[in-house]
Amino acid sequence: MAHIINDQFINNDEPPFDILLPKIRSSCVVYSSPHSGSIYPISFQQASALDATALRRSEDAFVDELYTQAPNAGSPLLRARFPRAYVDPNREAWELDPEMFTDALPPQANTRSPRVRAGLGTIARVVTDGAAIYKDKIDFAMAQRRIEKCYMPFHGALAGLLEETFETFGTYLLVDCHSMPSIGGPMDNDPGDNRVDMVLGDAHGSAAAKIVSQTAREILEGLGYRVVMNKPYAGGFTTRNYGKPYEMRHALQIEVNRELYMNEDSITKNIGFDLLKNNISKMIDDLSAINPALLRGNK
Repeated sequence: MAHIINDQFINNDEPPFDILLPKIRSSCVVYSSPHSGSIYPISFQQASALDATALRRSEDAFVDELYTQAPNAGSPLLRARFPRAYVDPNREAWELDPEMFTDALPPQANTRSPRVRAGLGTIARVVTDGAAIYKDKIDFAMAQRRIEKCYMPFHGALAGLLEETFETFGTYLLVDCHSMPSIGGPMDNDPGDNRVDMVLGDAHGSAAAKIVSQTAREILEGLGYRVVMNKPYAGGFTTRNYGKPYEMRHALQIEVNRELYMNEDSITKNIGFDLLKNNISKMIDDLSAINPALLRGNK
């Protein structure tokens, strides 16, 4: 269940993320869940035209719970506590829609990206089913505070974990953990289509070496899941920003079909949750055991 509290992220009372660390750091894999945050500030809810359930349409609900095996496998798990509809860490820092704001945006704002045009910038205009989030226009200072208090610390923590991993193992693999609606929505490039169980995104090979995608796909298919590569999701900002295989830095996005583990209307876990979590845990055990030498050898 989502939590409704005051805007404590802005007031520095509520940490914007937490990190589950292993007792012994034995793996070069880092897991991140940027869209499973479920703390909805009162000020945000009051500014929204949507009810609490509708606001959560953009949330990758419970994904962080699916990946809690990571520390037991020797890998850290970073998870956002703020919701994606509040500020989206899987975007550039300043992807903003000028039509949303009462005042002018600063020069660093990227106002023309495909994400902005779709209404899904760093501060989203709509949730993923296309419903408008806000009753009225908002001021830029509000967006700036969210970016500075949530987005920047989250990426600071992620970059720190990745650099520590690289220093220890001479490489890293970032697994960016997401979920997707079971049917393509109006904001997607597959509207109305039934989706497979898992989509792996490596930015068409530019964010991770082939051994990474092959290994993950073989593990998941061995567990009985239908898996495709890069369609309809090839990887977002995080995957493309941190995945540089020619520098021995790899990133892979994993999208899990929500129908496998939750009721998409009520945003509650369904009978499949435990089975999926058990299988994700098996995937984590196998993927976290990947030999760093394989990743250092695939530039």
